[in-house]
Amino acid sequence: MSKTAVDAKRSLEEESENFSEAKRARNEDSRKKLTGDGLRERDVGIVRFLSDEIPGFSGQIKQRYTDFLVHEINEQGEVIHLKDKGFKMPKKERASAEENKVQQEIESKRRLDFTVDPELRQQLVDLLGEEDVKKIEEVYRTAQKMETSRSFDEKNTRTSIHQLLREAFDNELESVTTEENTFKIARSGRHSRVNRQTLVERSKDANGVENWGYGPTKNFLHFTLYKENKDTMDAVNLLTKFLRVPSRVVRFAGTKDRRGVTCQRLSISHIGVDRLNALNKTLKGMVLGGFKFEDTSLNLGDLKGNEFVIVIRDAKLTGESQDTLEQIVERGCESLTEKGFVNYFGMQRFGTFSISTHTIGKELLSGHWETAVELILSDQDNVLPKSREARQIWAETKDPTQALKKMPRQCIAENAILHSLTMQKKSEDGFSSNAYYTAVMKIPRNLRTMYVHAYQSYVWNTVASKRIELYGLQVTEGDLVITEELPSLNNQDDDFDEDLRDAKFVRARPLTEEDVKSGNFSIADVVLPTPGFDVVYPANKALSDYYVEVMARDEMNPFDMKRKVRDFSLAGSYRHLVQKPTDLEYKIVKYSEDTQQLLNTDLEILNNQKGKENGQKFMKDKLDRFVPEKGGSKNAVILKFQLGVSAYATMALRELMKLESSRRGDMCDVKV
Repeated sequence: MSKTAVDAKRSLEEESENFSEAKRARNEDSRKKLTGDGLRERDVGIVRFLSDEIPGFSGQIKQRYTDFLVHEINEQGEVIHLKDKGFKMPKKERASAEENKVQQEIESKRRLDFTVDPELRQQLVDLLGEEDVKKIEEVYRTAQKMETSRSFDEKNTRTSIHQLLREAFDNELESVTTEENTFKIARSGRHSRVNRQTLVERSKDANGVENWGYGPTKNFLHFTLYKENKDTMDAVNLLTKFLRVPSRVVRFAGTKDRRGVTCQRLSISHIGVDRLNALNKTLKGMVLGGFKFEDTSLNLGDLKGNEFVIVIRDAKLTGESQDTLEQIVERGCESLTEKGFVNYFGMQRFGTFSISTHTIGKELLSGHWETAVELILSDQDNVLPKSREARQIWAETKDPTQALKKMPRQCIAENAILHSLTMQKKSEDGFSSNAYYTAVMKIPRNLRTMYVHAYQSYVWNTVASKRIELYGLQVTEGDLVITEELPSLNNQDDDFDEDLRDAKFVRARPLTEEDVKSGNFSIADVVLPTPGFDVVYPANKALSDYYVEVMARDEMNPFDMKRKVRDFSLAGSYRHLVQKPTDLEYKIVKYSEDTQQLLNTDLEILNNQKGKENGQKFMKDKLDRFVPEKGGSKNAVILKFQLGVSAYATMALRELMKLESSRRGDMCDVKV
């Protein structure tokens, strides 16, 4: 570890230890209170509606995961659907043992005869020394491993060495930097010239057609991912596990809901179309199709939004309204189209446990590493049941080794923390603040930044509610509007989800009195910032002061958002106050059984249409999106609409139904 890093850690530890015992006690009291009931909307600032005068109705969303269909809309405005399930591949004949032996002998001779370009070799010698370069050449020839005798503290130097090794040895060596900043070097069998040549040959079908008709190979292969009841990252992790590649080689434009059926585009690099296509034989609840070679990868934010088709089951009138269900739904949909809804960060943003992710984020932003760890590891009412024993062990013993043995693997943050603590020294007073800081930083980056971004979301929601309370839908002097969007200069959020993308470098300005009088701006133009060091706050003093008031409760300041830890130093971003769904359609259908399917998925439609075309068995009821109505005593409202990037469909439903959208709310209380 470099001297700079050591000094930074020491500084962080000293800062944290400056907090009084009284404050530690308050944190502990807070933790105990937070581990009880689940989160409600009011806990995260969601309290306002734009159409209070219109009554809502009760109903259940996501009763079945096929009740919630999400289709990505790409940057060209195309709604993504599953149009094929890949292609049929002919069986390949295996090479004989004799052929394999000959191939190995050719490869071995090629390596023995190989010489590094003299100029590149001299550059390596200048950096590593003659002796280490000779060892590296031997690694290339004999597939051994070695570690350099020198260490390199400068990042730029390490980067140069990695690049030189790739160039000098034709990308056939793997180099890894150790904690001591030395290099471990080994030969990569997967990327050898023979294997690359084999890949080229395998990219042709039985008739010699390149890539089975998908055209010339390019740097990136784009494809459609159809998934059922799976989170986007879970799906990506499964793909990369089967392909034995790091997850970073798969990119996507945005994350999609877990409980639902979704279609989106992904891209992958350095994988043959045949390997990706072959996964369709193995995957469950997932289908890959729509293969297309492209020169560039997908990146977060490369989409216009999403199209939703949602079933609200068991729809009933609430309150004493004299209107019919049809009238209430019609009025509510008209209001959604004309007024929209408050563009709150939905409850998904704040997690499913009793302790909100924003509460943990608050502690991280305050440098309270131990408190944050205790919150993450705490036993709560709403946690993965299989993790309860591990959490109780930690609470009673503070023994990370024993707790780690019982912690389920899917608890990623908890496992990372406990594993780190097993390697830290523990005194009679417990682990040091630096040990807890080190453990926090072992949490995968996208997870640990999720906590602090959730805190930003909480502040945004709270201020948005205040903005609606004070001024309603009227544009006022001091409101912010976007003035320009330029290519991003900051990619610090690349690992996070779509509504925190840095795909655009955005600037905003406050409206003047003349702007308001001009009539050129509407509430749809108004944005509010999430707190950060690179945003402007509303020029309206009441709102600007409210940012200060909200964050002062947590002993923070919206005008001081830089932190010594880069991941927790927040630039901030702008979010529209109001969102309006487009292409909104609805229908009310009758049904009888809770398990009765009312929507068909892309996969069901595709399978039955192919069956009909090929003269095979098919189901007439599954040829179109909506299952033909068969009558019954229950009502279901089916909605179809499109939303822009980062808007939450549950917030649109909340506005329409006037129901609590939290896990324990009436809207999301899934009956099984």
